Amino acid sequence: MGVSDSENAALMEHLERTIPPMVLGDAEKLLREAKQIFDAQGVAFFLRQGTCLGAVRDQALIPWDDDLDLGSIIGMHGFTEDAIEPAVDAFRAIGCYVEVHREGLYTTVKIMKYRIRIDWQCYRVVKGTIAHYPGVPFPISLFTELTEVDFIGDKYPVPSPPEEYLRYKYGPDWVTPKQAGYEKDVLDNMPAGTVPGRAGRLRQFLAVRFSPGRTARLLVLDHSGDPVPNAAVLIAGLNRSRTDRRGYATFYLPGPDSYAVAVTVNGHEEVLYEEAMAPGKAYVYRPDAAKSAGRYFVLTEE
Repeated sequence: MGVSDSENAALMEHLERTIPPMVLGDAEKLLREAKQIFDAQGVAFFLRQGTCLGAVRDQALIPWDDDLDLGSIIGMHGFTEDAIEPAVDAFRAIGCYVEVHREGLYTTVKIMKYRIRIDWQCYRVVKGTIAHYPGVPFPISLFTELTEVDFIGDKYPVPSPPEEYLRYKYGPDWVTPKQAGYEKDVLDNMPAGTVPGRAGRLRQFLAVRFSPGRTARLLVLDHSGDPVPNAAVLIAGLNRSRTDRRGYATFYLPGPDSYAVAVTVNGHEEVLYEEAMAPGKAYVYRPDAAKSAGRYFVLTEE
C-alpha cells in the first residue's frame, strides 16, 4: 500500500521544521534525477544557495545541509510559467511527492523523494532583480549567462560569476564553512530596506495602522518570561519595528511564509533564520540561555 498525499505532506512539514541533514548518497541520486528531468524537458535551471555553495567551494554537498536548492527564472533562457506543470508531472511520475505554491515574487515547487527535499524556486524578475530567501535582491546580470561546474560526476549550471553570487548571499566570508552563524552573515550582508516587489514603507505603515488582518504581532520575552519593551525586531527584506510597553511589535507580512527574524534585546541580537508566520496572527519569542544562535522555528503562537 502506497503512502498517501496527507502522509507525505506531514513528512514534508516534519523535515522542514526539524531540518535533519540529508543522507548525501540519496541527495546526490535525487539531484541527478532532477537534472535528467530538466534536461529532457529543456528546463534551464541552476544550483543556488547552499547547494551552489557546496558545489563551488567544496565540490560536494555540504554534510549538514538539509535540502537541495535549485532555481529557474521565468522569462529567461526559454523558461516560462507553462513549463512548471510538465516538470511537476515528470517528478510525480518517478515517485516524487510535489507541492506547488505560487507567490508574487516566485513560484515555489517543493519536491520530496528518499526523504530528501528539493526546493525549486521559479523566480519572477522585478526591477532587474530576483529575490532569494530571506529577501536578498540579486541582480539579474548574475543569471544572464550561466556557467557550469564539475559536481558529483557531471556538469551543473550555476550563476556567473559564482564567487560574486556567493558573496551577495553569504558575505565576504563565504569561503569559510559554517554550520551555524552563517545566518547572521546573510542578514548583515543584505541591503537595507524592502526587497523589490514588496510593499513599501507607506503601504506597510497604512497596513499596521488600519489593516490588522495584513499584520502580525510578536511578543518579546526575556529569560525570566517578562515582556521586553523597546526591543528591536527585524523581518529580513521587509521591515524593522520596536516593541511597545507591553512587549509587542506589530509589522506587515505579505502572506503565510517562512521569514528570517532578528530580535535585539539590550544590544544582543539573535537571528531566527526560518520562522513560519502568517498575517493576522500573534507569536511569542522566548530566548534560550543555552543556545543563542542557530535556532529554527522557535516562535510559538500566542
